[in-house]
Amino acid sequence: MLTVSQLGCARGGCQILTGIEFQLRSGEVLAVLGTNGAGKSTLLATLSGELSHPEGDIKLAGRPLAAWPAAQRARRLAVLPQSSSLAFAFSVEEVVLLGRLPHAAGHDEDRRVVAEVMHATDIDHLRQRSYLALSGGERQRVHLARVLAQIWDAAEPACLLLDEPTASLDLAHQRLILQSAREIARRGNAVLLVLHDLNLAACYADRLLMLDRGCVAALGTPWEVLQAERIQQVFGVEVEVARHPRLDCPLIIA
Repeated sequence: MLTVSQLGCARGGCQILTGIEFQLRSGEVLAVLGTNGAGKSTLLATLSGELSHPEGDIKLAGRPLAAWPAAQRARRLAVLPQSSSLAFAFSVEEVVLLGRLPHAAGHDEDRRVVAEVMHATDIDHLRQRSYLALSGGERQRVHLARVLAQIWDAAEPACLLLDEPTASLDLAHQRLILQSAREIARRGNAVLLVLHDLNLAACYADRLLMLDRGCVAALGTPWEVLQAERIQQVFGVEVEVARHPRLDCPLIIA
């Protein structure tokens, strides 16, 4: 779905990413891990086309990312950045409807999709509230619903990029959002998300991409990546890796 080859990117004259290579597959949730400053958000911004990359290639569905017309790309690639701002007193429903702008599906279809994504992100009860009156966690879920609406009914497999989608959320809504990501992947789409919580990544992602100082430190299943020695090397923290009592995934104990 998304193929990255020898990707390099600089910001402010400083090299941030070097030699990044991986594939994001249809039907997969891939979590990107790493310390602050490892290059996670820079990677996502580059994959979305927000940042240019003088080195390497990015292909979406086998086609260079830069070769996609904007409207077509918007129907196949949706992005939730680390922070989203809105200065107008739109209602929650109006904000979510913005995700339907790349489509020409008609009023009834747009309303159906909006209703479904609002339910998936647990914001039905906020439908008529002003966006400006919401808490930080509520705003986060509204913007997630907006990007979900962008690809919810995609005719072909789409790609969803989420930068720290669980930030500002309580435990219940963290679980809800990550379950929604899994549902998006189950439909044949591809999901890449940046996470700080290693245990959430282990529970919900099919594969993990661990970055260290702008390079790939590890890529593989949670069991392959989340090894105690590697975590200590990358994060500088001694941990114990155990088996989750209910799931077939590692449990990281600091």
